[in-house]
Amino acid sequence: MKFTKGHGTGNDFVILPDPDGALDLTPELVAAICDRRRGLGGDGVLRVVRAAKHPDGAALAGDAEWFMDYWNSDGSFAEMCGNGARVFVRFLLDSGLATPIDGVLPVATRAGLVRARLDGEDIAVEMRRPRLYATSTAALGALTLPGTAVDVGNPHLVCPLPAGLELTGLDLTRAPGFDPTIFPSGVNVEFTADGEPLDGVDGHVLMRVYERGSAETLSCGTGACAVAAVALRDIARETGTIAVDVPGGRLTVTLTDNSCWLSGPALLTATGTLTLPTP
Repeated sequence: MKFTKGHGTGNDFVILPDPDGALDLTPELVAAICDRRRGLGGDGVLRVVRAAKHPDGAALAGDAEWFMDYWNSDGSFAEMCGNGARVFVRFLLDSGLATPIDGVLPVATRAGLVRARLDGEDIAVEMRRPRLYATSTAALGALTLPGTAVDVGNPHLVCPLPAGLELTGLDLTRAPGFDPTIFPSGVNVEFTADGEPLDGVDGHVLMRVYERGSAETLSCGTGACAVAAVALRDIARETGTIAVDVPGGRLTVTLTDNSCWLSGPALLTATGTLTLPTP
């Protein structure tokens, strides 16, 4: 099968062009493709398929030609991926499959319709405004950290670190514990610390994330949106712009009254043909 590899702030994806939905994509195949030793390696797979040709995208076919069929690296589905959406749009633009109208390109996802636009050299995607809806805790071994549950089309738990606890010192080689009554389908857990003040933004946050279905990643776009919403709440703001530094780089999140714009780099790094052994 043909593939393209891309990433957004180090959050990397294998892109599979499949316009007519002919590829028999299975959880086992996705996991094999994302295996970093036996496959291509990636935090997930982005299948590029026409919305009308995919059962999860057909309802949005009148609003968007293309559906982002996103799979986590373990072969499970995800409702939304902010970095993945920006890389998906970069592929559509660079391959000539889509052209923005009035500067905007709509994309169908399992979390609904998202809009994308060029932001200088970066790509910005507009997603639903994050909804803060509960308090909970995450457990890292003997350490229990309070946090805020946030819905960004997928579930997040944002846990600011207390004074004296270093972000770089956290052990994220294992999945954090969480409350399944609040997160019955699992959760992406973000750990945050304050960054130095920056000009041109309302706040600056450092973040690490353990992604549901992918383990720790270098970046998480929807996670950055969740973190920005919590950061603005903590300074008594409803709207504003937050710079979020992840291990893979910097994302900029702007919350308006009705939406959330995630902006950052989206790069394509390789193309080729993938052959996987028959199980």
